Amino acid sequence: MTAPANVRAESKTRRRIVKILKTEGPLDSATLAQRIGVSAMAVRQHLYVLQDQQIVTAKERPVPVGRPAKYWELTRKADRLFPDACAELSVSLIDSLNDAFGADGLQRILERRTARQGAAYSARIPAAMPLRRKLQKLVEIRTEEGYMAELRSEGAGQYLFIENHCPICAAASSCTGLCANELILFRTILGPGTNVERVEHILAGQRRCVYRVSTAGL
Repeated sequence: MTAPANVRAESKTRRRIVKILKTEGPLDSATLAQRIGVSAMAVRQHLYVLQDQQIVTAKERPVPVGRPAKYWELTRKADRLFPDACAELSVSLIDSLNDAFGADGLQRILERRTARQGAAYSARIPAAMPLRRKLQKLVEIRTEEGYMAELRSEGAGQYLFIENHCPICAAASSCTGLCANELILFRTILGPGTNVERVEHILAGQRRCVYRVSTAGL
């Protein structure tokens, strides 16, 4: 049976709220309402439903005048709403590889995986491509893989490459070499004249992974 139009509309609005909180971080209901184009009261009603489902939680922040403002953010239970590629490289598989081949053998396997990724990325990101265009293509590729990537310019040849979701978070938590190799991968793809520094990291307790990218010398 097809769901009524109003139910589908409510579900769509809640998905938009969840996506905005995922990509922008904690926001108040007034800001969310402005982003979506509905009233603050309507947004709060959706937020209360999401709160009952334990997908969002609210934290108060002090403001210069009046009562503290309530900011909404996603909980860990919201992760299930986003792509999860742990089937590709599950925690149990990593543990089994480590048992079978030891730490050195596991590292060689990760290096082979990174080499395959590098070859696939290089086919879509030529070395001669300008840095901004390389980053735009990298955003496309990583978004296709479930990382919800985006690019922000900081001016003067500096950029923030942002991944709002990690579809292999559980695997990366079990095997930190995955994250280390991804940093190597980005540096290789973007070229020797580029600086790449990770400035936010999901495994460090932050809500996203962020890389500051600039041309060498900046």
